[in-house]
Order: sequence, then structure tokens, then C-alpha cells
Amino acid sequence: MDQAPSSPQDARSGLPSCYRHPDRETGIRCTRCERPICPDCMVDASVGFQCPDCARGTSGREGRAATAATRPRTLAGGTVAADPRLVTKILIGICLAAFLAQKAAGAAFEERFFLLGQAYVPGLGSVQGVAEGQWYRLLTAMFLHGSYVHLLFNMLSLWWIGAPLEAALGRARYLTLFFVSGLAGSALTYLVAEPNQPSLGASGAIFGLFGAMAVLMRRLNYDMRPVLALLAINLVITFYSGFNIAWQAHIGGLVAGVVVGYAMLHAPRERRALVQYGTSAVVLAVVIGMALVRTAQLT
Repeated sequence: MDQAPSSPQDARSGLPSCYRHPDRETGIRCTRCERPICPDCMVDASVGFQCPDCARGTSGREGRAATAATRPRTLAGGTVAADPRLVTKILIGICLAAFLAQKAAGAAFEERFFLLGQAYVPGLGSVQGVAEGQWYRLLTAMFLHGSYVHLLFNMLSLWWIGAPLEAALGRARYLTLFFVSGLAGSALTYLVAEPNQPSLGASGAIFGLFGAMAVLMRRLNYDMRPVLALLAINLVITFYSGFNIAWQAHIGGLVAGVVVGYAMLHAPRERRALVQYGTSAVVLAVVIGMALVRTAQLT
């Protein structure tokens, strides 16, 4: 003869209780937060069942953590956005707006924001440029262009190269790559070029995108010949075209783009953000170092 259970606890099967109904045992768990749920709490999902909180998107800390862990990610670990080309569109829009401002305001606007190490203002004799504390020129020069052709080629390159990279990296990482590469190009130009040589254009940042694209193609085991051929053509134009091109910006941006791009796409998953943004910070520190060295030479 079986012995009757001496208490309600003895009658339990050992299954967990529903988090919303503690008196109900269940073997079902929410596919997002993994909390136990009873049949009355189960909500059909694309895979398995979810608890009411996760289904409404209002789960607690555990639910939110699980949701973040299962959210779709880009190849570099960024969040997949509804419009994976939004940042590229915004960057193109900023360049177009700056070019319109150049045309509307005239040379005074352009001369205030292009990259210039140091020069004497005719008739005044005063010194202006990065060496005199106008460090913002390292950044603002990235969004100015000297002609319609200059603008057109850079914006086409930004769209063709930048849009796929933004989709692969995610917005934050892509924006970091763009600005670090652009600043590296500006810093090398400031360091090497003549101090009174003006420079402007998004080419430094775009060459950084070229470098990162080569890393991405290698990472995906794609045929690298098209991107390498395009990069080679641009380098030939840079050095042998006869145009007044600041090769320093192209080389500085390219090197920074390869370094940052490699960190973005090859960082180990367990410390991905640390490696990605840590590498970007190191490159940015080198940029600041180059600018400080050149400033010390000129002052």
C-alpha cells in the first residue's frame, strides 16, 4: 500500500513553478528570458513560446538581457538597423550641405575650415591654422571639397564603399572607422606637408573605408581582386595624376582604416567591444601625437 504524502512539498514533482503562478508547475520556459511559464501564460512565438512580458517587450532585467543577447548582430557585433545605410546617407548629406555653404559664403568660409598648418594672412601678418590652436580644422576639412568633380567622385566612393561597410559593421563602429580614418589622414598631412599648404576633402576617410573593405573581403573569403584593383587605381591617381592631391591624407586614412577595420572584424567575441574601441583609441592617440609633434615644430 502506497504511503500518502505527508505535505504538499512531498507531492511536488520537482518541476519549477510558473513565475506568474507559483502554485502551477511547468516544464515550459520562455525562449527569450528562460523563465518557467504555465500553459495560461504561454504566448506563441516564431520559435517556441514566450512569457507575456517578453511578448509585450516589457520584460524585467533578465528578460531584457536575454533579448539583447539574442538580438540580430552584424558581422562586427553591431546592432542590425532597419536602414543599414542611414549613416552613409547622413555623411553624404553633410558633405553636400558644406559644399553649398562654400558656394554661398565664398572663399572666406572655405579658408576658415580647410586644413592649414600655419600661414601668414596677406596684409595682416598674423598666423592662423592648426599650429595656432585651430585644431578643429583636422575635422572640418574632411567635409569640404574643392570642386564639383572632387565632390562627385568622393560621394560616389563613399556610397559604393561606405554603404556595404555600414551594413557589415553597424552604425557606431562604422562611424568610428570613418572619423578615425579621416583624422589620421588630416594628422599625417599636417605632419608632413608644408605648413602653408591648404588641404580639404573626405578622401582620407574614404581611403580608410577602402582599407577596411579589403579586410572585410578577406574576412569573408571573397574575391579581393576588384577592391584591390580599385584601390591600386586610386593610389596611381594619387601619386601620378599630376593633380594637386594630398597623398598624405590618402595614406594616413588607408593605414588607419586597415588597422581599425581589422580590429573591428577580427576581435574575439568575448571581448569584442574592448578590442574594437581600444584599437580605435590607440590610433586616435597616434593622431593626437602627430599633431602635437608638428605643433611643437611650428611654434
